[in-house]
Amino acid sequence: MSSIIELENVGKIFRIPHERRDTLKEHIVHFHRRIKYDDFNALKNIDLEVNEGDFLGIIGRNGSGKSTLLKILANIYTPTKGKIEVHGSISPFLELGIGFNGDLSARENVYLNGVILGLSYKEIDKKYRDMVAFAELEDFMEMKLKNFSSGMQVRLAFTIASQVNADIYLCDEVFAVGDLPFQKKCLNTFENLKRSGKTIIYVSHDLDSVEKFCTKTMLLENGEILAFGDTSKVVAKYKNSIQ
Repeated sequence: MSSIIELENVGKIFRIPHERRDTLKEHIVHFHRRIKYDDFNALKNIDLEVNEGDFLGIIGRNGSGKSTLLKILANIYTPTKGKIEVHGSISPFLELGIGFNGDLSARENVYLNGVILGLSYKEIDKKYRDMVAFAELEDFMEMKLKNFSSGMQVRLAFTIASQVNADIYLCDEVFAVGDLPFQKKCLNTFENLKRSGKTIIYVSHDLDSVEKFCTKTMLLENGEILAFGDTSKVVAKYKNSIQ
């Protein structure tokens, strides 16, 4: 099976300022005093190969580098060092709803967000009724999105993202979307993607879902790979480390 993602010696450093200067006045008053920074190594020397059809879980404590790694793969962050090769299209289930416009109707946002994610108007037209039914928002599509609850917005965003026919799906705590019945529909969506041979990278604190879905798993700690391989063994190692 051929590799679809390759990372070699990838690192990411964030510069953390010692003080904030948000206003012009603050910048002028402190013009002659340089801002000091600390470096935070979010990822260190990550080597990773993901094959086509893998369902890769990424687990670890808060701040271990999980979401940073996904955002690098999604081209949201640029790595400080290292080499990345991605051989396929990506659909990111990361910060669902980015690109939504609260002053537009939900229907208008379906088209706006769909186009941002790479769908054509023709594709959206064809899938629109099924998308609205999946999101369970049939009676609300002409309402301005700013009047939606956060849960309704996330349901709509997940539904749109799930329509993108990508090679690789990047998922950050995606099964926490909505109430329990809607979460079940999300689970079914990813079961179908798994059966169709799509490549999925899944970040979660829900170890039960990691063990259920993931064919292999990586454990991150302080920005480094602590373990990689068989999901049950890696999850057991993580559980032992936090007891």
